Amino acid sequence: MTTTALSLTERAAWKSLEAHYEKIRDLHLRQLFADDPTRGERMAAEACSLYLDYSKNRVTHETLKLLVNLAEETGLRARIDAMFRGDKINLTEDRAVLHVALRAPKEASILVDGENVVPHVHAVLDKMTDFSTRVRSGDWKGHTGRRIRNVINIGIGGSDLGPVMAYEALKFYSDRALTFRFVSNVDDTDLAEATRDLDPAETLFVVASKTFTTLETMTNAHSARDWLLNGLGGDAVAVARHFVAVSTNAAKVAEFGIDTSNMFEFWDWVGGRYSMTSAIGLSTMLAIGSDHFYAMLDGFHQMDEHFRTAPFERNLPVLLGLLGIWYADFFATQTVAVLPYEQYLKRFPAYLQQLTMESNGKHVTLDGTRVGCDTGPIYWGEPGTNGQHSFYQLIHQGTRLIPCDFIAFGQSLNPLGRHHDMLLANVFAQSEALAFGKTLDQVRGEGTPDWLAPHRVFEGNRPSNTILAERLTPEMLGKLVALYEHSVFTQGAIWNIDSFDQWGVELGKVLAQRIIPELEDMPESEVKHDSSTNCLIRRYRKLKGTSR
Repeated sequence: MTTTALSLTERAAWKSLEAHYEKIRDLHLRQLFADDPTRGERMAAEACSLYLDYSKNRVTHETLKLLVNLAEETGLRARIDAMFRGDKINLTEDRAVLHVALRAPKEASILVDGENVVPHVHAVLDKMTDFSTRVRSGDWKGHTGRRIRNVINIGIGGSDLGPVMAYEALKFYSDRALTFRFVSNVDDTDLAEATRDLDPAETLFVVASKTFTTLETMTNAHSARDWLLNGLGGDAVAVARHFVAVSTNAAKVAEFGIDTSNMFEFWDWVGGRYSMTSAIGLSTMLAIGSDHFYAMLDGFHQMDEHFRTAPFERNLPVLLGLLGIWYADFFATQTVAVLPYEQYLKRFPAYLQQLTMESNGKHVTLDGTRVGCDTGPIYWGEPGTNGQHSFYQLIHQGTRLIPCDFIAFGQSLNPLGRHHDMLLANVFAQSEALAFGKTLDQVRGEGTPDWLAPHRVFEGNRPSNTILAERLTPEMLGKLVALYEHSVFTQGAIWNIDSFDQWGVELGKVLAQRIIPELEDMPESEVKHDSSTNCLIRRYRKLKGTSR
C-alpha cells in the first residue's frame, strides 16, 4: 500500500521534518504569537460546523507544510481512496474496512467483492428502526405481557464502549421512561449490580457478539438468562421475549433461545471499535429513537465526506493526525490528554482509548518489519472542570510534555445561570495558560517572595488544540467521533501499520482459556506454567477454598 519500498524514517519528507525540528524545537509559543499577531485567526480550520483552533501548537507554517508533504509522500490520499472503495486494506485479516458504509445514504454504492453493501446496511437499519419503535412505544411486550422498561446491553470492547459512550453523550435526547444499563466485565459484580434493582418481567437484554462465542459476553449472557428465568418461573419460552442478539451466528443465537428474527446482523468489514453505527448501536437507537440515530449517522457521513475530499491543509482529521505524529515522533511525547468540557462526554476519553490504542498500538509495518519510530500514543482524560483539580498540575508544571485536545460547545443543553460561561472561561483560560505560562519576572512583579517565586513559575509552551462547536447534538456527536476515527486512520497510514487488526488482545485470551479449568480443578492437579503463575494459581485455589 506504500508508494515506495522506503521505510518511513528514510523518506525525504521525514528527514526534512527532522532537520526542521532541530531548528524550531526550542521556539516558545510566546514568541510565535508575538511574531504573528494574526496567528490565532490563520491557524484555524472549520468544517462540518466544527471549529479547530490549532494555533497553540509548537508549529510554524513551514512545519505544517512539511507535515502535509509527509502525508502526500506516504500515499495517504491513495489509502483514503482505497478504504472508501472497499479495498481489503486490513491486510492481516484480508478484510475491507468500511465503517463509512454504515452511514452512507441509501443511494450510495460501495462494493465488497463486487457486491454493493449499502442496501444490506439499510435493511438492518430498517429492522432496527422497526424494533426500537415497538419497544419504545410499548408495543413489544415481555413474556408476562408487561411493557419493557429496562434495557441491558451485554457486550465487550467495541460492543460496549461505543454504546456506553453514545448513551451517556446523548442522554439529553433519551427516553427517560426507559432505564439503560451496560454490562461488559466478566467480573460477576458487573451483572449483579446491573440487574439488582430491576424486574425481569420488564427487562430486555441486547447481547452483542458477532460469533456468539465471545467468552466474557456469553458468560454474562448465560448468567443473565438464568437471572431472567429464575424471576419468571423457569419457562424457557420467556427468553425469546426478553433477549435479542446482535450477531451473525444464527445457530448459536437459536440455541440460546433467541428468535432469529430478532437477530441484527453486522459484517466482517466492520471492526469492533468502529461499529457503533452498525447494529451494535441498537441500544443507542432504543435510547434516543430512530430519528436521532439517523441524525447521528448523517453527522458521521458529513465528516466522512470532508475527510475524503478536503485538501490536507484544511482537512480536520488529517491536521489532528499530523499534529499527533509531530509530537509523538519528534518531541517524543507519550500521551495525549482529551479534555471534553461537556459532562455528557464523560465517557468519550475511555471510548477514544480503544479507538486509538487498539488501532495504532502496533510495532510492525504492513510488510511485517519493525517500525522505525514510535506509534500509538496513550490517550486519556476526564471532563473539565473536574480534571483541573486532579491532573492538570502535572500538565502545567510537570516534567512531561502532554499535548491536549480541549472540546467545548457554545451552548449548554441544560442552561443554569452563569454555569456555561464559567465552564467555557475555564476552557479558554487553560489553553492560554498552557501556551504562555507565567515567567519568573512576572511572578516577582506580583510581589511574590524570592523563595516562593520558582514554585509559581509556569513554563508554558505546552501545546493544545481547541475543538469548538455550537451544541452537542446526535449529529454533532457523529462528526466528533468520525473526526477521531479518521485522525487515527491518518496516523496509521503514515506509520504504514494495520490500524484495523488487534492481534495483541489474542494471546492473553488464549492463555486464559487454558488456565480456567486449572482454577476449577482439584487442588492436587498439576499446573505447568512459569513459577510465578503456578504460585498464583495455587494461592487462588487456597483463597477459593479448594485447597487443603
